[in-house]
Amino acid sequence: MQATAIITIFAAIIVLSLFVAPRRASVEGFFGGQSVSGNAPQLWTLVFSQVTTWIFARSLMNAAILGFYYGIAGTLAYAAYYGSFLTGGYIVNRMRTQGARSVQDWLTDRFGAAGTTAYNVVIALRLLSEVFANLLVVGLIFSAAFPEVASASTTAILVVGILALAYSAWGGLSAALRTDVVQMSLFLVVFGAAFVALILRPGFDLGAVLTAPGVSGPHNGWVLLVVAALQVFSYPVHDPVMMDRGFLADRDTTRKSFLHAFWISTLCIIAFGFFGIQAALEGAAYEGQLLGTWSTMLPTWVFTLLLVSLLVSALSTLDSALSSASRLVVEELRIAPRTLMGGRIAMLFFAVAGGALTLWGNQTLFDAVAVSGTASMFLTPVLVVGLLSNRTVPLWSYLVSFAAAMIGAMAYMFRSSELFAGLLYDGHKYEQLLQICLIVLVIGFAAVILGSRRVDARVGG
Repeated sequence: MQATAIITIFAAIIVLSLFVAPRRASVEGFFGGQSVSGNAPQLWTLVFSQVTTWIFARSLMNAAILGFYYGIAGTLAYAAYYGSFLTGGYIVNRMRTQGARSVQDWLTDRFGAAGTTAYNVVIALRLLSEVFANLLVVGLIFSAAFPEVASASTTAILVVGILALAYSAWGGLSAALRTDVVQMSLFLVVFGAAFVALILRPGFDLGAVLTAPGVSGPHNGWVLLVVAALQVFSYPVHDPVMMDRGFLADRDTTRKSFLHAFWISTLCIIAFGFFGIQAALEGAAYEGQLLGTWSTMLPTWVFTLLLVSLLVSALSTLDSALSSASRLVVEELRIAPRTLMGGRIAMLFFAVAGGALTLWGNQTLFDAVAVSGTASMFLTPVLVVGLLSNRTVPLWSYLVSFAAAMIGAMAYMFRSSELFAGLLYDGHKYEQLLQICLIVLVIGFAAVILGSRRVDARVGG
């Protein structure tokens, strides 16, 4: 009964998404998000699109898992990444003040093709990780719903991936924006009902949740909070989904959209984290990335709503990631023609590559965040000095910072290897991540400050 309900509700959502996707596709709508009449997206379209693409399935699961292990400290640590809407909105506004039409436009003006290529490599990896991680959550959900079916995970990944690709490839960014509004509205209703059921649950104590230490103690949660504080300035800039939406509408609408997206998404992430914290407080055993835990802990209808909310968030992120991938390949890398077919081929490549990565077997969801977040940190000194301090940064400084961040990301990914294990602090992986982040920032700031020089202010529109 539960499995049938999940499939029925999710199928209805997919049909509705296909229905609201634009009937006619244009090149400007596909890559620029314009409506059929040529208008830029309105405020709440941007807000809902920003939120639903950032509270995606991987993020919701991470918030709950960190809450389970590290209590409120873990959930707050993950929620701190949503400060990216504040830092990202500020950075976008500064870039637009200086006349930039995209992050790549700003980088090209200062670092040429080499600087932009380095950035595009990072965001391509980010997009792949988004497709991979959200398809992975889809597989986990259907494995939990159909434990007796061995192929449930693979089948679900293929079906959801193909359907998301179908309507994304039809309308591109304009389709993603329109379906994001519907999917976010449905998510708020479905998840809202599950959350109300949680807080009305016998034995739920808000005070206990807000002071919960988690099953492993709060220490590493607080360590991760420091890591998030170090990464939150650069993190939004390496997310092409957020950055793409920063250049679609006028500056006032864009600024408001980032502010609203911040508080809505932060509340959603903390609320989802409560499910993980409550599981720990009730002494539940950790099973299947918490999905198995919730299946035994929650009433069937609440568990069903929770899974549906995860599936909706996965679907909304997939279409946005694919639309950003098409824009990256066509408009920035220019390795495909600026046509509907060019964009669709780019989407197909990223969908297939992301799906293939789910076969790799690495199911540590936070690793994708930590690795890409560390890689993005080369931008922190460049933006602080080059964007905020009105100084020019030479290409060599930029590339040194980039190299330090990429090596740092590799060090975290392969922290158990002989090459890096002897260099890292002999402690928890989040303590090692903090060490890596500090070293990356020290090297990056040293290179950028040594190479930078003062220039006259740039003026743009």
